Amino acid sequence: MNTSWLLWIVLSSLTGSPVLSALGVLGFVWVADRYTVGILPSPFRALGRWQRANKLQRMLHTNPHDRRARSELADLWVRRGRYAAAVEVLKPNLEAGDDDLTTLFVLGLAYLGAGDAARGELLLEEAAKLQPDYQMGVIDLERGRFRLARGDTKGAIEALERLRRARPGTVEGRVLLARALDRSGRDGEGALVREEAWKEYVAAPGFQRRRERLWAWRARPSRPIAYGVALLVVLALGVSMLSRMNPPEPSPDGYGYAGDSDVASDGE
Repeated sequence: MNTSWLLWIVLSSLTGSPVLSALGVLGFVWVADRYTVGILPSPFRALGRWQRANKLQRMLHTNPHDRRARSELADLWVRRGRYAAAVEVLKPNLEAGDDDLTTLFVLGLAYLGAGDAARGELLLEEAAKLQPDYQMGVIDLERGRFRLARGDTKGAIEALERLRRARPGTVEGRVLLARALDRSGRDGEGALVREEAWKEYVAAPGFQRRRERLWAWRARPSRPIAYGVALLVVLALGVSMLSRMNPPEPSPDGYGYAGDSDVASDGE
């Protein structure tokens, strides 16, 4: 926040427009985030999902029995964190006999997110029976995430350990496992797992690093702090150079500001 404020001050002094400077700061923050942490969502992707969700809702309004539309809309709701809405949309598919892997997995996540851990765990267990290595252990990843969120550290460790064996290169899984170990009082093991996560990130190919950059930085929080400090230094140097390029105008008598002579004359 301090960095963005300083950048806005610099741009305002250059452009003379606070509004244009604010837009420039927002653009700079978004571009910097895309190439560093990757926290901010892509506005184009978010817009596309929003349009698709609206289209699917219109399709279901016309044909409530369209199971494919229900499945896709529930998946979009889960991605957006609208778990209760996803349950309401997808539950009719399960009641109608759709017990395929995708339905069980998405509905299981929806129940977990909506706070019904018993039904969510049951559905994920059934999905794991159909395909234990589904998407290289994504079932255990989600089990570990939701168990950790509700305080079941023992269950989270079990699921995330299985994930680490099934997906050796996972950075996200290791960071979550380190958190679970920390909360269970095994801080030393958590630190070792966190270091493993960083090493996996460094050794990973570029496409994987882009996907797991945020989790890698969570494994080593000093990295984004160092980047922020470096950016502050660069901005401070820029402000210093601008002040040297545009020094204040000297007063007519050579002392202080131009307004001093007027004040002196009024005093006389």
